[in-house]
Amino acid sequence: MEYLLGKTWGELKTLVNELNMPGFTAKQISNWLYNKKISSIDEMSDISLIHRKRLKENYETGRRIPSQKQESIDGTIKYLFSASNDHFIESVYIPDKERATLCVSSQIGCKMNCLFCMTGKQGFSGQLTSGDMLNQIISVPESDILTNLVFMGMGEPLDNMDELFKTIEILTSDYGFAWSPKRITVSTIGIIPGLKRFLKESKVHLAISLNSPYSTERLSLMPVEKAYPIIEILNLIKQYDFTRQRRLSFEYIMFGGLNDDLKHAVALVKLLRDIPCRVNLIRYHSIPDVRLPASDTKAMIEFQEYLNSKGIICTLRSSRGEDILAACGMLSGAFQIEQG
Repeated sequence: MEYLLGKTWGELKTLVNELNMPGFTAKQISNWLYNKKISSIDEMSDISLIHRKRLKENYETGRRIPSQKQESIDGTIKYLFSASNDHFIESVYIPDKERATLCVSSQIGCKMNCLFCMTGKQGFSGQLTSGDMLNQIISVPESDILTNLVFMGMGEPLDNMDELFKTIEILTSDYGFAWSPKRITVSTIGIIPGLKRFLKESKVHLAISLNSPYSTERLSLMPVEKAYPIIEILNLIKQYDFTRQRRLSFEYIMFGGLNDDLKHAVALVKLLRDIPCRVNLIRYHSIPDVRLPASDTKAMIEFQEYLNSKGIICTLRSSRGEDILAACGMLSGAFQIEQG
């Protein structure tokens, strides 16, 4: 059975035409799905009974509530959702003063196998559809108070471009959620073919996982460096304007004695020179079977102060949800194992 959730305006128009329904039914369906966030076709009360019956013979809404949740002592909540083929994905809700952010997954697992990331350790089990991504957003209890979305959950978003773009279209279009692109950030390790399309077609914010200014060292942490070197990523980025609506940031996970000294800070400033951006420093969260030390707070602050002194906006990202394995790099299959 196909799902309605995740269908674009064009797909909904095609659908109602194929089912011999009036053209305006597409608008009714999109309103029920994306504005009223209904769970059942039976709730579409302004669509005739015969047309609702026809819809139910061919489609389901695709709405699925979380299977489980875990709450951190800091208020962060990790949600478990079922996906295709008996797999599960995780989403993370992060409340922070006036902001309410949802960290959205884009794949079941991940192909990229970054050394520091638990998601990569579980391997890749499949792509999420636009409906799967949107379901995370509308099915958490906090859906109506969300202020920001970050595609930083399980998976590499630019390795699932078509479904990611459908999701962003629905989120930002008048027929969908009508969100401003400024409320959405996509994080990537730098898949260049996908990044080219993203930069041309999207207006949402971009975050790039950097983690070292040195190619050889970055390769030891992120195998993707071999196929898509950071220098090529930066050369591409320099062709686009990040001084207006769209914001560019670099994610830099701090490993003690590896990438957190002054030498790295100097090299990072040189690498990012003339690129309007900010750098987010992230504390490394230890994962099983990986011997990487975390930076201490003193080293992180000194690194931050140096970057700021050289004109690069640099922030220390607060660690959230570590006690429930919901922090950066910690989403994995461990939560789903609890389901038996």
